[in-house]
Amino acid sequence: MSHPHPDLPAPGPLPEGGLRVVALGGLGEIGRNMTVLEFGGRLLIVDCGVLFPEESQPGVDLILPDFASLEDRMDEIEAVVLTHGHEDHIGGLPFLLRLRPDLPLLGSRLTLALVEAKLREHRITPITLEVAAGSRERLGPFDLEFVAVNHSIPDALAVAIRTPAGLVLHTGDFKMDQLPLDARITDLNSFARLGDEGVDLFLVDSTNAEVPGFIPSEREIGPVLDSVFARSRGRVIVASFASHIHRVQQVIDAAVAHGRKVAFVGRSMVRTMGVARDLGYLRVPEGVLVSMDELSELPDDRAVLVCTGSQGEPMAVLSRIANSDHAIKVGPDDTIILASSLIPGNENAVNRVINGLTRTGAKVIHRGNALVHVSGHASAGELLYVYNIVRPRNVMPVHGEWRHLRANAALARQTGVPEDRIVLAEDGVVVDLVDGVASIVGSVPVGYVYVDGAGVGDISEVALTDRRVLGEEGFISIFVAVDIVEGKVVAGPEIETRGFHEDPDVLKPVRDNVRREVEEALAAGVVDPHQLQQRVRRVVGRWVSQTHRRRPMILPVVVEA
Repeated sequence: MSHPHPDLPAPGPLPEGGLRVVALGGLGEIGRNMTVLEFGGRLLIVDCGVLFPEESQPGVDLILPDFASLEDRMDEIEAVVLTHGHEDHIGGLPFLLRLRPDLPLLGSRLTLALVEAKLREHRITPITLEVAAGSRERLGPFDLEFVAVNHSIPDALAVAIRTPAGLVLHTGDFKMDQLPLDARITDLNSFARLGDEGVDLFLVDSTNAEVPGFIPSEREIGPVLDSVFARSRGRVIVASFASHIHRVQQVIDAAVAHGRKVAFVGRSMVRTMGVARDLGYLRVPEGVLVSMDELSELPDDRAVLVCTGSQGEPMAVLSRIANSDHAIKVGPDDTIILASSLIPGNENAVNRVINGLTRTGAKVIHRGNALVHVSGHASAGELLYVYNIVRPRNVMPVHGEWRHLRANAALARQTGVPEDRIVLAEDGVVVDLVDGVASIVGSVPVGYVYVDGAGVGDISEVALTDRRVLGEEGFISIFVAVDIVEGKVVAGPEIETRGFHEDPDVLKPVRDNVRREVEEALAAGVVDPHQLQQRVRRVVGRWVSQTHRRRPMILPVVVEA
């Protein structure tokens, strides 16, 4: 089994006739999926998603793949192939297209419709090519065949990529629900056919590789939702991913069965469901869908709200409701359903939302106490099934944290894939497929690219560390004016704090220490303001650490009077 190494060198030239694969995101993490394939000097990109920030990344809106290795090669890219319409696969496109607006985008009908709606908000009109399961497209040296897969959003596709170096099969996100709501199952016949042809490199979804057995069918959720609606005396509020069209369809069906009206709340929810309804992926009987104003005039036992915020996002509708920061107020008769999986890293945020809602007396239904959601990713039993059908020569687990990637590699090994043909890579690790053998040959620099408001890539890890310190430890500023000729402090020290302590005089005892430190430095001939500021920072930091066991941000200002 091949392992990445922190000291991997830059890769050498791609051998003639070889295929190069490098993930710029999505390996060792859940999100910002982006894979670049290279053959004969031409590039093909599969997906371009975003990662959502954790609590340790304050102020960050989104995290992008690192495009740095592509910036000088944009003209060599044939196209971007999109496996499906989830944000962790399409959310980075507006930022990639800033580098090359005419970059062709290939995807299914729904995927492209969601992309186009997103790009309109960025005032970008993309060049698109709609593809469907069973279709084939030739782009430079890449011969693409698209295969239907079942996922938690309609119209998802796997892609088989043929080059003279061999056949690569990228599953995208998939599972093997045998009774999907849209009757569109994962096309195992095509997987088997490709396996018979010979899959040289299998890039396979790892998210649920640790979960034994098979994922329950989406159809099992319908009766659970029906039971919840039947017991609810007041409003039903359902929080879901904005892209989970299947789940919203089940909510609408339950609402119709119980004589309720439905309103969508939240910009992304309204946008996505509008696209899905226009294209026929969401079926809403006449008169069921109403505006929020119309819903507010109905009795509570006839109202259903579908909103975002199932992951505890601070600005999403459900979080604001839980914080009493929204026009929608909930109480003991209301029922809230969190109809989504819990993305790793969001546990604390989701628990805060659940507690905030429960405090009002509302009943909160979530995956932990009822079957109101099933995953969109294949579990171990399904992955074993697919490995045995495809019989790949080389395997590269993708889409998952390290524990998922390793669990997926273990499944591949159990089905007979040789140890030295299983490639465990992480973001930036370069894998070459040469003469039928996949191996790690180096790495390219990749990092997190933060979107902060209108800024892209302007925030560094140092800045995030400063933000964390400010949020956790507070801020102390010290102003001192000195007379360099006399060697004395003539004004101050004036000390101000924010977020450090409620008592404004808590730092009075350190003032004499600061004055003494500055005057001793002046007497020793230190007159550079920067050096004096560093001495002030040290003396205040030492005192605060010893006295309060805290490490706030300290900003000293020393000026010459």
